[in-house]
Amino acid sequence: MNRNASRRTPTGRRTPCRTGVLLLLALLLVIGACVAFVGRRQMQNLEYPRKYETYVTYYADKYDLDPLLLYAFIRTESNFDPEAESSVGARGLMQITEDTFDWIKSRIAPTEALTFDDLYDPEVNIRFGSYFVAYCLLQYVDLSTAAAAYHSGLGTVGELLANPDYSADGQTLDEFPYPQMRRYVQKITDSYETYKEIYASPQ
Repeated sequence: MNRNASRRTPTGRRTPCRTGVLLLLALLLVIGACVAFVGRRQMQNLEYPRKYETYVTYYADKYDLDPLLLYAFIRTESNFDPEAESSVGARGLMQITEDTFDWIKSRIAPTEALTFDDLYDPEVNIRFGSYFVAYCLLQYVDLSTAAAAYHSGLGTVGELLANPDYSADGQTLDEFPYPQMRRYVQKITDSYETYKEIYASPQ
C-alpha cells in the first residue's frame, strides 16, 4: 500500500493535519518577526531617548522647533547628561559656553538672576539651547549650516560662507573644512534622521 495515499484526500490535497502544521509554522514566523521588531524598537528607544520631554516640548513649541531636532542636539552634545562639561567649559545638556550664555541671557532673560552655574539645571539649559538652535536656523535655513554655527560659532561660519571654496551662494556651506565641525554636523543630521524614523513614523 502506498503510504502517501493515507496522507492525502481523494482529490490529492493535503490533510487538515498537515495544513494546520503549516499554518502554525507561518504564525510562529509572524510572531517571531513581531518580537524582533519590538525588540529592535526598544533598543532604538534606549539609544535615542526622549528625556526631559516636558521641557523639550515646551521650548520647541515656544521657538517653533521640531522637538526631535532638540533631542538630536542634546544627544549629540551631552548624551542627556545634565552635569556634562566640555574641555572648553561648555556646560549642561546642550553644552553652552559662558560667552554664549551671557549673549543669550542678554536677549531672553536680561533681568533674571541667572548665572552660568544655572546651566546645570536641565530646564535652564534647554531653554537657552533651544533659543540658540532657533537663532542659528533663522540665520541659516539649512540645518547643516545652522548646526555648524551652533558648534563653531556664527563668526566662524560667516567667514566660511564668504569663501567660495566652501559656499557657492554665500548662505549655505557646501564644505565643512574642519574635521571636528564636519563630524559634529554629521552626528546632528544622522541623529535627527534616526529620531524621525523612530518617533515620527507610524508605530
